Amino acid sequence: MRRLALFAPLAASLALAGAVNAQPDAAPQVTVTIGGDLIEDAEKIGRRDVDLQLAELRETVERTLARRGALAGARVNLVVTDLKPNRPTMQQAMDRPGLSVIDSRSIGGATIEGEIVTADGRSLPVRYDRYSTSITEVRNSTTWYDADRAFDRLAVNLAEGRYVTR
Repeated sequence: MRRLALFAPLAASLALAGAVNAQPDAAPQVTVTIGGDLIEDAEKIGRRDVDLQLAELRETVERTLARRGALAGARVNLVVTDLKPNRPTMQQAMDRPGLSVIDSRSIGGATIEGEIVTADGRSLPVRYDRYSTSITEVRNSTTWYDADRAFDRLAVNLAEGRYVTR
């Protein structure tokens, strides 16, 4: 009985902490779609690759905003309007057999636009793009190296309140 008396306050504290943590601030809702020239280019790049990149952007933004506690209760609507791989995708390699998925490389990156609808209803524009400036920057990079860097940088910018950058 004494053991139970010693653990009762601990159990009550843990239950209270669990109740507080069960009601987190409303995490921002992030949606990502394609638009602009990417609608036409998606089949050339490969729909599977494009869909994976859209999911990667959504997850990166959600993770960064949650980790930093930014934009609580907001809706973040992003539109990827341009997406360039650093190396040929599988679809591009199948369409053009002369391309090497190992040796071929190019300047890659992404352009993302959209809006943030804050919890109080304000609409804020979002615009970000990032591309390599030189082919020498893409040596030893993965297929989506520059696009991933663009996604990471956009997520940090959003968390820090910089929504339109060039």
